[in-house]
Amino acid sequence: MVKKTFRVIVTAGEATGGPPIGPLIGPLGVNIMAVVNRINEMTESYKGTKVPVEITIDTDTKEFEIKVGMLTTTALILKELGIEKGSGKPNMEPVGDLSFEQVIKIAKLKREGLLASSFKAAVKEILGSCLSMGVTVEGRSAKEVLREVKEGKYDDLLEETN
Repeated sequence: MVKKTFRVIVTAGEATGGPPIGPLIGPLGVNIMAVVNRINEMTESYKGTKVPVEITIDTDTKEFEIKVGMLTTTALILKELGIEKGSGKPNMEPVGDLSFEQVIKIAKLKREGLLASSFKAAVKEILGSCLSMGVTVEGRSAKEVLREVKEGKYDDLLEETN
């Protein structure tokens, strides 16, 4: 019994038999459409968002198992803002504005998947993603808010949320 595992990122609810899934699992003789349909069922609630998916296939029986991973930080930020992509010029052209509460919400969702050693560090990671995407926080640059978090301005709020 040999199992092969593939990790791909797909658009939730919109996976197809084309790349990246088809070329990966097609040679194994698995019913590609059954895999795609199962992925679409499992990711329907995140429709339109990029999600990591792990496909494990038993090469003998052709049975498969699908695991949907945590959404990427970028995908969660985009979903929260209701936009499709970040800024091409993040320092000059902001694409949206998050409240600090929304940043905390994203950090809570991502907490287990982040390398951050504390909740405060997790919030800083989210703010770093906002900065690289051209997303402001509370109407200010994410860099400015990040500095305030480092200085301890939000410590009370972050400790309560831990």
